[in-house]
Amino acid sequence: MASAAGVSRSTASYALSGKRTISPDVRARVAEAVRELGYTPNAGARALATSRTSVIALLGRFLPDEFAPAMLQYILGVTNRARELGYDTLLVSEEDGGAALQRISSSRMVDGFVLLNVAEKDERLPVLRSARQPGALLGLPGDPSSVDVFDLDFPAAGALMVDAMYQLGHRELILVSQPLHVIERGGAYVWRLADRARERADELGMTLHSYNGASGQPEVGDDLHRFLDAHPSATGLLLNNEAASAALPNVLATRGMTCPEDLSVIGRFSDEFARMFSLPYSAVDSAADELGRRAVEALVRRIEDGDSASPIHIELITPVIHDRGSLAAPRK
Repeated sequence: MASAAGVSRSTASYALSGKRTISPDVRARVAEAVRELGYTPNAGARALATSRTSVIALLGRFLPDEFAPAMLQYILGVTNRARELGYDTLLVSEEDGGAALQRISSSRMVDGFVLLNVAEKDERLPVLRSARQPGALLGLPGDPSSVDVFDLDFPAAGALMVDAMYQLGHRELILVSQPLHVIERGGAYVWRLADRARERADELGMTLHSYNGASGQPEVGDDLHRFLDAHPSATGLLLNNEAASAALPNVLATRGMTCPEDLSVIGRFSDEFARMFSLPYSAVDSAADELGRRAVEALVRRIEDGDSASPIHIELITPVIHDRGSLAAPRK
């Protein structure tokens, strides 16, 4: 590559790294040679020279009781933004996340970590706090100290969903949340949304029937039929369960119901998820892509600035309902 640009190896290296001032003409020749030759820097040599690998580890767990397509949106947000910032992503899905994090940190394979599926008491956090590399979380744990955290404001989302129904005149609602197993292992976002939704319904004098649905078909479809059968006077449905949202069109069609004429619906899922399953339901955007991007941006700042002493950043994104026409006043 250096010979193609007509410069020495050291000059080509400085032009690529920016460590020394290089004339615009030489820098342009080196850049043109890179494009023509399809040059890619040697990762091992770069790591030795900079003490960085330009790789981020993404620790996620594909759990059988959660809806995998929803998790994909977070993964894409992380990997796409990392690539834009010049970092590759190592996806780690080992069941023992703490051991995996310890092994990868000790081997210096990566410059930092992003953790998905963060539990209320996540066993990976003590390992991350002792690691030499920085980290960022997608999900709010019970103790968020010492690490940057990004999440949707789930209590605010619960209140927003109830308020939207109340303002249209609905007084009896059904809430379908994630399975009980998600709660039992520390999925705090489930109870944070549900608890605040129930609290807000009580404040407004509304009736809210709260359930936990399955995470896949056909069980979740059967659950929806059972919940609707149990409360025929309910006029609104709140869904904090992506599998239930995907199953609802078929359930309503089977029951001969239309939305919003017979039932108003608010879900909680991303715009991409809605497009993937052609869902016509208004929803609080889970902001999966945005959360992933923000987590990577914060992590890269810590990697490149080398500033582990700056204040910890906890960002809860304000929920917004994207209207897709599934909300209306109840029938008289």
